[in-house]
Amino acid sequence: SLSTRNYPCKMNQLPPKSPLASPVSEGTNSRGEALDNLSMDSFWLEVENIKQSAEAEQEECSLADVKTPEEGEAEAEWLQDAGLSELLGDHGSDGDNLVLLSTLTRTQTAAVQRRLDTYSRSRRRKNKQPVRHVRDIFAVGSPEEMGSEKEKSSPDPLWHNLRTANAQRKTQDYSCTVRNPGKEEVFNMDVAYSEQAAVLLKGSFLPESRKLKDGNALTKFKIPKGRLGVTRIGDLSAQDMKKIPTLALIELTALCDILGCELKRNKAAKLKTTEKRLFGVPLNTLLENDQKLLPNTKVPLLLQALLSCLEKRGLETEGILRVSGSQTRIKSLEQKLEREFYSGLFRWDDVHQNDVSGLLKRFIRELPAPLLTAEYLPAFAAVQNIPDLKQRLQALNLLILILPEPNRNTLKALLEFLSKVVARENNNKMNLWNVSTVMAPNLFMHKGLPNKIPEGKEKQLAEGAADVVRMMIHYQDLLWTVSSFLVAQVRKLNESNSKRYQFCDKRIKNLLRKIHADKEKVEKNQAEPSKTVKVHASLLLKDSLEVHLNNATRVADVLRQFQKNLCQNGWNIVNTVNLLKCNNSVECTNLLLYEVGGNIGEHCLDPDTYLLDLYHINPHAEWIIKQNPSYPRMF
Repeated sequence: SLSTRNYPCKMNQLPPKSPLASPVSEGTNSRGEALDNLSMDSFWLEVENIKQSAEAEQEECSLADVKTPEEGEAEAEWLQDAGLSELLGDHGSDGDNLVLLSTLTRTQTAAVQRRLDTYSRSRRRKNKQPVRHVRDIFAVGSPEEMGSEKEKSSPDPLWHNLRTANAQRKTQDYSCTVRNPGKEEVFNMDVAYSEQAAVLLKGSFLPESRKLKDGNALTKFKIPKGRLGVTRIGDLSAQDMKKIPTLALIELTALCDILGCELKRNKAAKLKTTEKRLFGVPLNTLLENDQKLLPNTKVPLLLQALLSCLEKRGLETEGILRVSGSQTRIKSLEQKLEREFYSGLFRWDDVHQNDVSGLLKRFIRELPAPLLTAEYLPAFAAVQNIPDLKQRLQALNLLILILPEPNRNTLKALLEFLSKVVARENNNKMNLWNVSTVMAPNLFMHKGLPNKIPEGKEKQLAEGAADVVRMMIHYQDLLWTVSSFLVAQVRKLNESNSKRYQFCDKRIKNLLRKIHADKEKVEKNQAEPSKTVKVHASLLLKDSLEVHLNNATRVADVLRQFQKNLCQNGWNIVNTVNLLKCNNSVECTNLLLYEVGGNIGEHCLDPDTYLLDLYHINPHAEWIIKQNPSYPRMF
């Protein structure tokens, strides 16, 4: 492992300025080199500004004692966070654990087994009560393959029995051997990322060359829409989204194992209480206070106000975010906001835009825990060590899904604003790389965390942190997507919980018989070429819509049919005001179709979802048309 040195806490763990610029491609002209030098100068200047701000206030940093975890301790924490705490041997029942294990892919299962093996060895060395043998656990919970179906099966016959059910399915081609900057490339979300990586390792592929500054050279990725459409964060119910972080953590660990990268995590830091109401207040506390004033608030009101002010008057300002405002004024404005923000007396029009951008960066830095969380900040930073761009994005996508909801929503609001800054590059002279280098120190440096930088690695880590921010800004639509394979695992979890298989029954044959019987029912349903179903719109209509489904029927078709019937047939409308425009026509984008119940909590469907395919996967669900909550109400 690399030798490290500890840096003092006052934000000076990186040199204030580096004479070295980011690496540039061969053939870059002198003007391009000058821009790159200026760009990295912005990073070091921002670090220096942060350092001076902290020193001016003589901030004392209370760092928790960082102890090297004992053998098995990190693995035990991982198993707990992965929802597999019962495998540690402290509880008698393992039903829930086996339900989760039954949904995992081969590579995900291998990741769990590695950590369980390490934990078991540590327990045996300490002469504690041994945990159950890995074979006893994984023999029951073997997964139905979600990745490459032609992988060699485990020697365990039980594994083989569970896998052969899928032997007839064709192996999907998700290899990508060459990166073509500027050319669109497929980003497969149907197959687990770790399974894709395992297949790539068996062949040979060319890692993507790292061009950090040229935004136009970034590879364009397209998520292919399968028959079930694409699921975005926010499309799933809160109940189902709670299952996603656990599955994403297991998948991220499996991906890192395949790539040979260490998944680094910190312990969650204890947050200090503060008498302040805005700056230095935990996100959860901020949102709780804001929701008393404005229910359903998902992003702190102060951050919304800062971003709104900058969007109205700061997007055209040259050097916005890079040019620092007055530290004295910023501190004074912070104190004034603490007094006047919630009373509505604060006058934003009187504030200089560079001071507002300084307040924005200060708000992010002053959070008691990093916006990317204390636990996963090292993992976000380590993404730069993955050589292939697509795999870096896969890891980032999983990390975004692991973030707590308040952090994820706040980060998205920030990234959307940063995209708007980049879009005005011609006026404000802030391109994607400029914005990334300025914001990286504010996201990756935190006074409440120990700062360890490997000797001679400052420049590389600085560029890597900026590169991660660049990817989050540029690819945010892709990163805020829930992979199809994770949605499929959520469905399996829900199915297993509802059927309540007797996993504690050691008669494996009975369990396998039940699983195969249920699979035969699904296959029988899938043989149906068409189906007539009812679509409900209880909040809008007293009647339901009868829809004949065939292989070509999509969600958009049903919404159009609903719209047509609503306008032509004089249906009994419950809430006309919210649905009709001035010309008495219905706006189709005002309506959404939800899948509710069965093996899903609630799922807002992509307009391109093929409904007969969805029916075969979840025949017990209800389909309900609702008004789009983000659509402006017509009253």
